[in-house]
Amino acid sequence: MNITPVILSGGSGSRLWPLSRAMRPKQFLGVTDEKTLFQLTLQRLQGLPGLQPPVIVSNQEHRFLVAEQCREAGMAPDAIILEPFGRNTAPAIAVAALHAMKSDQDPVLLVLPSDHIFAKPEAFRDSAVLAAQAAQQGQLVTFGIVPTHPETGYGYIRAGDKTGINGIHSVAQFVEKPNLATAERYVSSGDYFWNSGMFMFRASVYLHELKQHHPDMLRQCEQAYQRARVDLDFVRLDEAAMTDCPSDSVDYAVMEKTRQAAMVSLDAGWNDVGAWSSVWQVLPKDGHGNAIRGDVITESATDCYVHADHRLVTLLGVKDLVVIETADAILVADKDAAQDVKKIVNRLSEAKRPETDLHREVYRPWGSYDSLGHGPRYQVKSIRVKPGAKLSLQYHHHRAEHWVVVSGTAKVLIGEKSQLVRENESVFIPQGEKHMLENPGKTWLELIEVQSGSYLGEDDIVRLEDVYGRAGSGHH
Repeated sequence: MNITPVILSGGSGSRLWPLSRAMRPKQFLGVTDEKTLFQLTLQRLQGLPGLQPPVIVSNQEHRFLVAEQCREAGMAPDAIILEPFGRNTAPAIAVAALHAMKSDQDPVLLVLPSDHIFAKPEAFRDSAVLAAQAAQQGQLVTFGIVPTHPETGYGYIRAGDKTGINGIHSVAQFVEKPNLATAERYVSSGDYFWNSGMFMFRASVYLHELKQHHPDMLRQCEQAYQRARVDLDFVRLDEAAMTDCPSDSVDYAVMEKTRQAAMVSLDAGWNDVGAWSSVWQVLPKDGHGNAIRGDVITESATDCYVHADHRLVTLLGVKDLVVIETADAILVADKDAAQDVKKIVNRLSEAKRPETDLHREVYRPWGSYDSLGHGPRYQVKSIRVKPGAKLSLQYHHHRAEHWVVVSGTAKVLIGEKSQLVRENESVFIPQGEKHMLENPGKTWLELIEVQSGSYLGEDDIVRLEDVYGRAGSGHH
C-alpha cells in the first residue's frame, strides 16, 4: 500500500508573534528544536511503509521557504501546490487529492498540519499504520489524541464502538471547544479525545464524500487544479477558480457529515504548539520551571518562558511570564493570556505596522537581507546571497546604492558593464541605472548596501528580468 503524505502549510501562526510573522510563520521556525516545525514533520514520516514523496499545499508567499526547507531536509516533494489565498483545509486537501490521483491510481493520503510536534514519533507511525488499514477499506480516519488534561482550546471527538480493526473506533460525535467544566467531564469519561486535525483516507473516497456533501467546493477545486500553471517546482492554482471556492474546514465540509468516519487513538506526546504556553510545556526546564532560549539570566523567576534572539534578557522576581525578544519587537505576557497574542497582532494589522508581516531579517529565494539602520535619506542593509544565486535585473527611480563586499565574491552588472567585486572592494550604482548582483562562488556572499535618495521603500524596484518569476516591481 502506498502512503502519500499531504502537508498543509498555509497557517500564519499569529499566536507565536513576534517570532512568527505572516511572511515567515511558525512552521518555518525552529520553535522547539534547531530544525523547523515543518522539517520535523517531514522527518517524522521516515520509516512509514510504502511512503511516497509528499504533496505540500502552501500559501504562494511562502513558496521559496517551502522549497528551501525541503532541500535542507533532503526531501524532494512530489509537488508544492500554491494557493493564491487560504480557503481553509477542505479545499487544500481536495487539490492535493486530485494531484495524487493523477500520479498514482488511488493512494492513501496522510494529511498532516506542518506545525505539530510529537515526543514519541514512533507511536505516531504505529497509529498511522493502523489508520492506513482502515483507510484502505474506505474509512475516513481521524487521529484522536488521548487527552492529558481538560483542555478548552481544542475540539473533541467522542469515540463510538470499536471496528473490525483493533485500535480503530467509529466516530460517535465531533464536539466544539468546551468550557472547563465540560472538558473535565469529557476527560474523566474516557470516551473523548482531542481533535488533532490529522486524517487518513484514500484520495478517491475523500473526493467522493466531498462531492456528496459540498459539490460546489469540489467543482471549484477541480477547475483551480485543471487550470493550474506549473512554474519551476510549483503548481500554481488558478486564482479565479479559487476566488469562487467556498472556505471551510475538512471537519465541517466532510468529517462531521460522512457515515464513514473512524478514529484511531494516538498517545504520542502530541502538541500543536498553538501558543507560547504550549512551547513552554514541551521544552526542558531549569530547577525553577523556566524554559530558556538565548542569552538569559533569571533571578527569583519561576515557571517562565524566555526567548532572546539578539540581546541579553534578564528577569527578576516574576513568575508565569512569557518574554519573547526579537530584533524589532518584544512581547511580555502572562502565560495564561498566551492565547490572546492574536489581539495584539490584530491591533498591529489595523495600524498597518510592518512587524506583523516581516522580521527585520527578510528571506528571499536568493538569500536574505537585514535592515541595520536608517535615517531621513539613507538606509543600510546587510545582504546575504546563496552560492550560485542571483538577484533580478532591476533599477530604482528614487535611490542610488553603494555595495561593499564583506566576504565572498560578487559578480555585478551595472548598465552594460560586468565586473567581479571581491572582499573589501565596493561599487556605486547611480539612481535609474539597471543593475544585477550574482554570487558566482561556492560560499555565501555577504555585502553591506548603503541606499541614499528621496524615497527608500521596497516597492521602488522595477524588475527587467527575474529567474524566480516574480512580478515586475516590488521587493528585492
